[in-house]
Parts: sequence; C-alpha cells; structure tokens
Amino acid sequence: MLPAPYPDDEPRRLETLRSLQLLDTSPEERFDRLTRLARRLFGVPIALVSLVDANRQWFKSCVGLPASETARDISFCGHAIMGDEIFLVPNALADARFADNPLVLGDPHIRFYAGCPLKVPNGSRLGTLCVIDVQPRDLGPEDLALLRDLARMAEQEIAAVQLATMDELTMLSNRRGFEALAQHSLSVCKRLERPATLLYIDLDGFKAINDTYGHAEGDRALVGFAAALRATMREADVVGRLGGDEFVALLTNADASQSMVLQQRLDDAVQALNQREQRGYQVAYSVGAVTFDPSRHGDVAALLADSDGAMYQRKQARKVALREAVAVG
Repeated sequence: MLPAPYPDDEPRRLETLRSLQLLDTSPEERFDRLTRLARRLFGVPIALVSLVDANRQWFKSCVGLPASETARDISFCGHAIMGDEIFLVPNALADARFADNPLVLGDPHIRFYAGCPLKVPNGSRLGTLCVIDVQPRDLGPEDLALLRDLARMAEQEIAAVQLATMDELTMLSNRRGFEALAQHSLSVCKRLERPATLLYIDLDGFKAINDTYGHAEGDRALVGFAAALRATMREADVVGRLGGDEFVALLTNADASQSMVLQQRLDDAVQALNQREQRGYQVAYSVGAVTFDPSRHGDVAALLADSDGAMYQRKQARKVALREAVAVG
C-alpha cells in the first residue's frame, strides 16, 4: 500500500480548511443533495464529499457508508488532492497503490474510485467529491464531465461557507474565521508546550484618511496594510482582520525574540509601502504583543482581550510622547 502523500501547500491548505469551520459539523442538505445525486447518476453504492484533515479524511456528506471518517494514510481522497484532475482508480485490486489497502481488503471493499478535487480561490484542494463502487469499472468522457460539474457545485457551496469566515476586502480571515483557527493553534501549542504570541494591531489615524481622502482611499490603505501583514508573517501564523482598522496575527511556536523579528519585518514592509505609494498620507499602526500563558488565557478570547489592552496602552503612550515632542518643539 502507498500512503497518501502531502501537497506542497499543506500548512496553508489546513489553515484554509479549518477556517471554514466545516469539520465535525452536522449534515447539511446543500451537500447531501449532491452526494445523493452523484450516487443516482453514476449508479454507485457510495458517494462522498470528503475533507482531508491533517490525519484523517472526514465526510461532510456521505451516502452508502456508516463511517464519518477514515485515517488519511489509507484514504483514496488523500491521493486525489495531489492534483487538479479527477483521480481515477478503475480496479483497486489491480493497482499496486491500493491492492492491500484495508478499505479494499475489508469494508467497504472498494474496487472503483473516482474523486474530483474541491478547490478554493487560493488554490488549495480541501477534499473531493467522489463516487465509489464495489465492482471494477471505468468512466467515459461524458461521465468525467458530469463528475466535474457536480464537484464545481460542491465548490460553490464551500465558497458560500468561506464568505462567512473571510473578510471580502482584504481576503484575510474575519473575526469568526480567525478565532476558529487561533483556538486550534493555541490548543496545539498548549499540548506540545510551544510558545505563541498574539499581535493586536490598530491603524493610527485611519479616520483621518477616510475623512480627508474618502472611503475608497481608506479601503486602499487597509488592503495595502493587509498585504504587508500577510507577506511578513510565516506560513503557519494565523492572520486576520477583526473589523474596521483592527488586525491580529497569532505567531505560533514563536518566543519573544522571534516575535520582535517579525514585528521588525512588518515595520520594514509598511515603510516600503508608504515609500512606494506616496498617497499623501502615511500608514501607521500601534501593536500590542502578549505571550500566550495557558494558566491565564483559557481561550483565544482571553488572549485577544489582553493584547487589545496592551495595544491601547501602547497607542496612548505614543500619543503622549507626540504631544510632548510638539510642546518641546
């Protein structure tokens, strides 16, 4: 048996998947109707909308199987998300990758598998819409086109879910999406005893940009800052826009010195943004950094509250320093 490999974008793929908050949720008719339709159109006993998590494949919708998930290393869908085309296994017993797979030798005795990857706009393949048979078979061009059409419908439903967890302007996670991802990351850091730091960021003078240059220019400033924030954080860090001019970044497995390095990178990126744009104003911000303490921060909300307080203190201190500098001048 050949275990399912991992895509090159695995950290981003998992972050995207978890931000949707689809894993371990109740059945939904919009996905169930697609698997029912797929089973009927292809005449197969099993059809799935499968989401490939770190160590498992979990079924958002499943007809024909009593299970809700299987291990990722024995999954067919784990192989299917490695490419953009339909992954086809006409006869699993004749395929060296699957001939001794427990899902082939035992229940549900898979012989035929066809899975179309489900992609989201950032390019990540989160899972598949797949059909499974207990008899070997193949699919012709029309059948393959039909499976692709059903998969596109599943992608549209996932996109509708994603809109609820993404900020449409900056394409960062919104508050709901950030809190879901951050809570998962904090749980991992706590279990592995790894450090984490939360940066709570508020743009300085943003109201003046809106009032002076208009809301369209204010949106441009937000998008520019979001791009700088995303570019300077690491792939495993969780970045989001809470609303208005407030942003957050959870730095996982990062101690105080690593946090300072990343903050300096953000400073440099924002300075480069200001020099490049020359829009008549400067994008500036205040940041509150708080180290995750499992004994004090029971959840992500507590860590957000502490870092928000630290950011406010930092902003007030900067205002006082500015007034004193003006008075001396």
